Amino acid sequence: MSINKLHDFSWPSGFLWGSATAAAQIEGAAHLDGKEDSIWDAFARVPNAIAGGDHLEVAVDHYHRYTEDVGIMKNLGLDSYRFSTSWARVVPGGGSVNAKGLDFYSRLVDELLEANILPWLTLYHWDLPQALEERGGWAHRDTAYRFVEYAQAVHGVLGDRVTHWTTFNEPLCSSLIGYAAGEHAPGRREPRAALAAMHHQHLAHGLATSELRGLGVEKIGITLNLTNAVPNDPNDPVDLDAARRIDALWNRMYLDPILRGSYPADLLEDVKEYGLAELIKPGDLAAIHQPIDFLGVNHYHDDSVSGHPVSAQAAPAVVPTNSPKSSPFVGSEHVSFPARDLPLTAMGWEVNPAGLRTLLNRLKADYSNLPPLYITENGAAYEDTVEADGSVADNERAAYILDHIGAVAEAIEDGVDVRGYFVWSLLDNFEWAWGYAKRFGIVRVDYDTQERTIKDSGLAYGKLIAASRTLA
Repeated sequence: MSINKLHDFSWPSGFLWGSATAAAQIEGAAHLDGKEDSIWDAFARVPNAIAGGDHLEVAVDHYHRYTEDVGIMKNLGLDSYRFSTSWARVVPGGGSVNAKGLDFYSRLVDELLEANILPWLTLYHWDLPQALEERGGWAHRDTAYRFVEYAQAVHGVLGDRVTHWTTFNEPLCSSLIGYAAGEHAPGRREPRAALAAMHHQHLAHGLATSELRGLGVEKIGITLNLTNAVPNDPNDPVDLDAARRIDALWNRMYLDPILRGSYPADLLEDVKEYGLAELIKPGDLAAIHQPIDFLGVNHYHDDSVSGHPVSAQAAPAVVPTNSPKSSPFVGSEHVSFPARDLPLTAMGWEVNPAGLRTLLNRLKADYSNLPPLYITENGAAYEDTVEADGSVADNERAAYILDHIGAVAEAIEDGVDVRGYFVWSLLDNFEWAWGYAKRFGIVRVDYDTQERTIKDSGLAYGKLIAASRTLA
């Protein structure tokens, strides 16, 4: 969809424009006011775990600069801000509730409401208290029940003002990549533990959803990172089966238990040697299969998939990535990821906006009980150019964002019920295993001075938001 057409598009009534962040990536104050180690604080102390030896102690100091950051959101015209609460700040050590930690989020929510910005709260964006990890972490079933207690604590303070609640962000990353691939915290390489983590996070989602709904939460859902697993050769049965495996592992292992109350049969067969079926206790799937009010969709790129090995000369360098590519479930004996002739972001991810439209239509076609959809993360890392006048020219990021919003508009025209778009990310931040080496923000942060500058991509996003309101 062209930019001119996009500016003239008639968005559904009440469509939300927002941006997203995560507590561990932006807050800093990592050991202030009662906060203790999360698994990411501990992981950052492991030699060579984080690019550049970076850590989360200061991050971008949102803990102290949240009023300035909310002012930027208001300046951009955002309807909503998707943020996460830090479990390690709210219930440090997984024990007693930390009133000072909850007070920070209470002040943030008040600031957002004063600016007429809808607070959209995510309970888990990967920062498990390290003390719970030392008791087994997500591989231990008890952590699911501790999560419900944490959700109750957050609701007890914020439930009077926060209406939109997300249980988990991208459980694929905090289970497979953290417990099998070892590229994310806690850095374990234990396939069975990874599947246990995945299942126990599903259980925690279901139990917390039921509990929060009983407490009167208005809207509750979950956010999943989803892909299109595209067979390299659609006429090759080997490539088709490889794409099926990735689709099962990345998409259906998360969608099906939540929306259908079952794990895909082919997935259970694929991973049977790791014992997923034995982890499922009576009543678990019913507990997981709770009605949800929305599904958050995070999408950055598709995956070109082959069942044939890529030659050593053609194989890309192994780098930290938010994908299960290096987990044992999709080892090189089963799956490879050949490059296609598409532009790449600074993460080495393909740029293909049409893939987002394809994904949204696939969800509508495959799930008859699909709730309303929100694009809860979409964005790109590029190398910024800071001009002499201090402005930040990031034309590639601006084009990426607008082109993907165009794909959302086309999906809406196709009949998909999409009700909002949240760009990732509001601020440059700690990009997990990449440290501060990759910038996704529509607002640049000078990591030495913490100065914020709205990039050209942010200005373009704000202009589109303003144009959408003239047609409302």
